[in-house]
Amino acid sequence: MKSATVFVPASIGNVGPGFDVLGLAIDGIGDRVSIELRESPRDSVTVSGRDAEQVPTDATRNVAAVAARAFLDVAKYEGGAAIHVEKGLALSGGMGGSAASSVGGAAAASFALFDELRVDDVIRAALAGEALVSGRHLDNILPQTIGGLALTRSVDPLDYVALPVRESWWAALVTPAVRVETRSARSILSMQIERAVFIEQMANVAAMVHAFATGDGALLRRALDDRYAEPARKTLIPHFDDVKRAALDAGSIGCSISGSGPTVFAIAENEAAARRCGDAMARAFGSIASTTHCGPIAREGARRV
Repeated sequence: MKSATVFVPASIGNVGPGFDVLGLAIDGIGDRVSIELRESPRDSVTVSGRDAEQVPTDATRNVAAVAARAFLDVAKYEGGAAIHVEKGLALSGGMGGSAASSVGGAAAASFALFDELRVDDVIRAALAGEALVSGRHLDNILPQTIGGLALTRSVDPLDYVALPVRESWWAALVTPAVRVETRSARSILSMQIERAVFIEQMANVAAMVHAFATGDGALLRRALDDRYAEPARKTLIPHFDDVKRAALDAGSIGCSISGSGPTVFAIAENEAAARRCGDAMARAFGSIASTTHCGPIAREGARRV
């Protein structure tokens, strides 16, 4: 029997103004997915860890199992698979929880069959899992697979770019005890955008990519300014304006909503600064309970453990 276990890091979807096209992998927290290939054609799933009771164990409804099966089908493997998902990321938390499990299922299958990460096949298979819960989007899947800052130019056909990140910046991610489902968060967004806002959004994305590549924190602070999704989605996150102000006052390079929320992220120069920002953001949530994770930008995505 062939088996493999992989770790998939958390991710920040959109990274501010980069709606659906940018994603940033963050280390230190994520999902672990294990797979054991069997001769039997039947797939089985078990789940443990965070929000495990809310994760389906039906192999046709579990994103890790669907992604693994999609990869195995492309590889023409006709046997079955026993899959175990150890959740480190909350569901509907805005840190790529469903995408991480999807990537994990596909990546574990890749390592079990071929002893390597077949990146493009893993990405395509992970899309099959992610489509079950939030649609065919790569802003989390891509950085979680290849690490770092990643740009999706096209989903079909698959076309992406691993973007350079010069500095060893850290992120503080603070998650309040509220749920924001991706589909619901997408439904409140306007299907049209004013020309002036569109121009500013494009300029901010281009400037932000340059800031990461050159390590220009001052430029990143100016460019990490989302004029499309954040104004609508912040209404779903209690005290968001106070939390963002607290992060900036504590020395954050920039702050916005991670993915569709409710997690709020802040980019900081180093670990100490990230922890200061995280503490300030948690306090700004007031009476609303929250959890904080501080971690460096993950230079590597899905990896065998």
